[in-house]
Amino acid sequence: MSGKNDPAERQNPPHVPAPGTLMVDVHDRVGEFRGEAYGFWYLRPVTGGIEWSVHPADVRPASPAQRLRAENARANARSRGELL
Repeated sequence: MSGKNDPAERQNPPHVPAPGTLMVDVHDRVGEFRGEAYGFWYLRPVTGGIEWSVHPADVRPASPAQRLRAENARANARSRGELL
């Protein structure tokens, strides 16, 4: 019996990714994992900007295609001088 309301699953939080790992939230926003605080994970847009908080159950690792698009967006932002 497994589900979102299973108390055993709530006691075992998802594995915390390494900083910089590309993650995708429930709104399909891709961001770099920055850290965790107060039960939330913090992601930052790959092209720079303000971090946002997400519940760990609402994110997943980025797919290879999503990682490629994010890395391309970062390179383009750098070439335009928008990102150091």
